[in-house]
This record gives sequence, C-alpha cells and structure tokens, in this order.
Amino acid sequence: MKRRKKIAAGLLACLVSGVFFSQNALARHKEATPAPAAVQQTAQTAVAAAKTDKGKKENKRKKAEPAKQQNAAVGIQQKVAEILREHVAQNARKNVLKSHVMKMWPVESKDEGGTLLFSDSPESVTEDGILYQDTVQGEARILYYHLNSSDSDKKVAVVLQSADGQSAIVRVTRGGACYPSPDYLHVGKMTQMAYFEGEAHGDIYIGRGRHRLLQENMDTTILHPGDLVYGVYDFASNRPIKVSVIMYPADANPFEFLEQARVLPKDEQRLRGTFHGMNRIVTSSQVYDPASDGTVYFPLADDIHDRYRTGIDATDGSAVTNYGNYGVLYKLQIPVAKDGAVQYYLSPLGGIYAGAMTVERETTKRRMIETPYGRPYFGDATPPESDATQKAREEGLAILTDTTELTDLGAYDGAKPVTFEFSPPGASNLPINIIMMPAE
Repeated sequence: MKRRKKIAAGLLACLVSGVFFSQNALARHKEATPAPAAVQQTAQTAVAAAKTDKGKKENKRKKAEPAKQQNAAVGIQQKVAEILREHVAQNARKNVLKSHVMKMWPVESKDEGGTLLFSDSPESVTEDGILYQDTVQGEARILYYHLNSSDSDKKVAVVLQSADGQSAIVRVTRGGACYPSPDYLHVGKMTQMAYFEGEAHGDIYIGRGRHRLLQENMDTTILHPGDLVYGVYDFASNRPIKVSVIMYPADANPFEFLEQARVLPKDEQRLRGTFHGMNRIVTSSQVYDPASDGTVYFPLADDIHDRYRTGIDATDGSAVTNYGNYGVLYKLQIPVAKDGAVQYYLSPLGGIYAGAMTVERETTKRRMIETPYGRPYFGDATPPESDATQKAREEGLAILTDTTELTDLGAYDGAKPVTFEFSPPGASNLPINIIMMPAE
C-alpha cells in the first residue's frame, strides 16, 4: 500500500457489518454481483501500471498477482487499459459541470488518539510466519493487508496475549474485514464500508499465559492462493498486550503456531510499523463562505500539504514511513459561514479509486457514503494532468472541468457543523481532492 501521485494499493472482497461477520454481511457478499472477469483483470493491471506513472517519490504498489502473472499482465497492459476505458465510459455517471477555477483552501492538521499498528510487509507472503508484532496499551487500531502468494491454503489472524503476565481485558469498539478474494478493488471498498458502517462493542478477556484471537472467525477464514485479506479494527486494552499478525497453514492451531513462528523479513517497500496518533484532525482557521469564496479544494494524502506519518518497525527498531497514511482516520471539520450552503465532492487524482467515508452533523446520526456510490470504482476516466497542471494544482490553483471525475458527498447548510471521516482505502490511487463549492 503506498502512494503519492499514482500510488497503487490492493484490497478485499466481502463486507462485514461492525466487528463480527454477521449473517447479513455474509448474505450481502453472496448477493453482490462480481465484476466481469475482464474488468477485474483490468483493475488489477491498472493498479500495477499506476506505479510506473509520474510519482515523484518512491512509491509501492500492491502485488496483486504472482510474478509470472504480473509479467503476463504487463504484456497486455495496453489492451487492458482500452477495455477499462470502455467499461468506465459505459458505466460512469457523467458529472456535467461548468468549468471552475479553484483555489486551494488553507487547512491545518494535528494528530491525536492512540496507537496505529500497520501490517503490510511482506505484502505478498510466500511462507508462514509473524507478519508484524508489537506491544500496546490503551486505545489502538490494527490494519492488516496481506496476499497469499504461496501455493497452498492459509489463514491470517491477529493474536492477543498479555505482555506483563497479568490478566487483561480488550474491548473492540469498531472494525470490519472482508472474506479473502482476488477481486482486490471490490474488497478494498467493502472493507472500508464494513469499518465505517457502525460501532460494535465486545470484550475479550485474556487470562495469564493465554492467547486470544481479535476475532474468532479469523481461524475459520481461508485464504486460497492469490487471495488478499484486509481488515481494520479499533480496540482498547487495560494492560499491555502483545499483538501479533500471523499467516499460518490452514490446518494449524494459531496459538501453537505462534509459539514457534519467526518474524518474516520486510519486503522492499517496508510498509509496516507502529505509529503514535492514529487519528488526524483536519480543520481551518478561516471560515469558508461559499458566496464569496467560490469553488475551493484541499488535498489529502499527497505528502506535500498532507504529510505521511513516520514511525518505528517494532520488529527491528528501524524508522519507517506510512506511504499513503493507511489506517489513519481523518476527521475533516471545515468551518462554514452560517448563512452558506456547501456542496462537497471527492475527486481522485491518481487513477482508480474505491472506498467509503462518513458524514455527521450535531443532531444527525453518522451515515456512510460510498465513494463512488453505485459503482465499484472510478477515477480512470479523468485525463492525465500535464506537468504544468500538476505543479499549479500543488501550488494552489486548479481547474474543475466537465471531465473531472467526482463523487457526491452531499450538500449541507452552514447552520450546523459538518464532520467527515476519511481513511485512505487499500487498492486505490492517491492523492485525492476534497472540493467545496456553493450549493445550487
């Protein structure tokens, strides 16, 4: 997972409501219409192509296929891109808007909250072992994202154990995961929807010298070769606990396996680590007045105006960077003039994008927004930027045209503050723009 201007990542395939895989979630997974095979292959190849585009920093792409398949995909890249463009053209909702010159809105951010544990290296796993491990206490979030690149069935689990020899209680407060699948774009979106759909509470008691799974169904969920697993969970512990993400044989006991497992080496992307301050608050000291300020934007996850988090890989003590800010939960709170009405959009800048967000007002229950709504993904119909256009956008001036792809986040008056939740989704390209304009 990682990016900057075209930074691709990978994903999963089935939606889970709250913390547990509910019967409703399983039914929705079975009823979901899979993307045509050509489109699935196209999406995976497009993710591969994104890495070689014009990003200025070293970025890492999700390895969606074994090496042999990747080589074959590169050989048909041009044909696949044509199929994807045709598919998008047939299914994408056209946003017919007048052209607007947009200025960048000044925002500031601060990081707060508990500890983020991020497990995505090795992303493409070929052998059994510990994928990431660290000890935490208090509020925490775990994000794991791994592909079974072996030739046999596997399982991935998050194992909890007391770190100080005393009994501990862990409360899971929010989370979701999807069944492993090779349909990575669909999976990435569904995992975010599972996380954002709502809160769930469940206490896990860890006795002295005992192990527990973060979710019991982890030991019954099979990853076939080529499947990706992706999950995000928030939890809190009253005592220090050791958290281990493991990949192990499908017929093995996870606790017995952990006792003799070794930590697997990182891949070249080094996307794993522990990061303090798992939430980012984005706000502005300037009140946005749609009547006088017109159409504005601010970027997220570009590593220029919105910097990537740095942390430590607890398995070897090395410094690491979270390229893409995966697992960071953004809260967007831009003050708006009370007599103004604002239309909000999300616009992908790097290519294919599929995820979810939430919106909440003071007296209104938080609700989820698919990004995009009604389609598996969007973003590839927007023409590539020239170097000059990209530079101007990064320096504070952009143009919104009728070819800019947008997903609607809703229109809201300024009488009550609006808060959006956002987190960079796996398998999507970054950065994105949040666009604000007068509501018609």
